[in-house]
Amino acid sequence: MSDSKTGILAMIGACMIWGLSPLYYKLLTNVPPLELLAHRTLWSLVTFAALLAFQGRLGVLRETLRSPRAAAILGFAALMISVNWFLFIFSVQIGRVTETSLGYYMFPLVAVLLGVVVMKERLGRWQWLAVALAALGVAQLTWGLGAAPWISLTLALTFGLYGIVKKRLSTGPVVSVTAEVTLLSPIGIIWLGWLHSHGQGVFGHDLRTSALLAFSGLLTALPLILFSKAAQKISLSTVGLLQYLNPTLQFFCAVVIFGESFTGYHAVAFALIWLALAIYSWVSISQDRARRKSAATSLAEAPL
Repeated sequence: MSDSKTGILAMIGACMIWGLSPLYYKLLTNVPPLELLAHRTLWSLVTFAALLAFQGRLGVLRETLRSPRAAAILGFAALMISVNWFLFIFSVQIGRVTETSLGYYMFPLVAVLLGVVVMKERLGRWQWLAVALAALGVAQLTWGLGAAPWISLTLALTFGLYGIVKKRLSTGPVVSVTAEVTLLSPIGIIWLGWLHSHGQGVFGHDLRTSALLAFSGLLTALPLILFSKAAQKISLSTVGLLQYLNPTLQFFCAVVIFGESFTGYHAVAFALIWLALAIYSWVSISQDRARRKSAATSLAEAPL
């Protein structure tokens, strides 16, 4: 199988796991969100640390955490991803998966806007149009429902900030995520210790719940590994397009499987954001093709 096909299959696998993960968290509605977040953090650390140990790369993790600059960046990234994880878990438990889907659809456009504000990047007219359409979708949903879609906005913003700070790190995704959960783990251990000391912890009370909690580590690690593999083998524009499979599957879970409310205001908001994403994707693909064509031309004209 070619590298391109392998990369596409790996990306589809990662997005299917992310997109269908609400089904998993729906099985754990008996576990409070903070407790579930603490378990996800700890079991992720166990899984990632075992993977790095198998690869003989634990030393890279230690060196990364010893760097004050890297530790500061990773600390902020850990805060952003923990808020993102908690809000996602909480949203699934209270039946708001439609809003998580909207948030992850909005993420690429929020990331573009953050790039303008934080990284001083410049956008073309079509990219500004995409951002404006997304903003219009959020505005009409806010007007129609009488409240802003805070879950969607917070998910998109925290993931966007997470992505921006991670660009400042030279370490790979597995090492950096392991470092993040390493920094978060003491908080998780203290919280779980307090719960169990007061007879409130759920782990160990029944095999099903305990096994599902332990599985959260693999559920976090596997799609990240697949995503990393895909990013090495296919273009960024293809990665970007395939990523929309994640919120699409979340949307399917919310409306078809969970039967969540989907009003006309939701329909208009989603339509505007889908149109914005279509424009954004078209621009991204065009720019990627232009870069590859320019690189091929420069290579062909280079003196031997």
